[in-house]
Amino acid sequence: MLKSVDGTDRAIIRALRLNARRANSEIAAEVGLSPSACHRRIRMLEDANVIRGYTVITSALDAEARGVDVLVQVTLERQTEDYLARFEHAVRQCPEIRECFLMTGGVDYWLRVQTDSVESYEAIHSELLSRMPGVTRISSSIAMRDALRPPRTKRR
Repeated sequence: MLKSVDGTDRAIIRALRLNARRANSEIAAEVGLSPSACHRRIRMLEDANVIRGYTVITSALDAEARGVDVLVQVTLERQTEDYLARFEHAVRQCPEIRECFLMTGGVDYWLRVQTDSVESYEAIHSELLSRMPGVTRISSSIAMRDALRPPRTKRR
């Protein structure tokens, strides 16, 4: 049973995020564990739902196919449980919204919207986001590139 996530667990998670298909022995060497101890920790993280699955993420070479990432800040009229629940329910109905975080500070939510073009995002903004329950303010920023991914080689 997993009691808490420590620095070694975080290192394992980081390694798996970068490449979940790497050999367990490589991950173990990177985080300073034996392969069997690393495998046990990964299983415990999975059992505790810290790791809930493995998926394929498109590479930088597929950036054109991936499209446009838009980071969106949303402010609601009120922060009551009813307003939050209604907004979150509406967000779950929009498959282009890939991430949604309830925040502290100046805005209520941060969203990551993934779409095929700026024009498509404009439609999502006007037809979906601005009509979601309780929304009073939307601020959008278009991501130019993912700085954690290796830069693409330029075509000539």
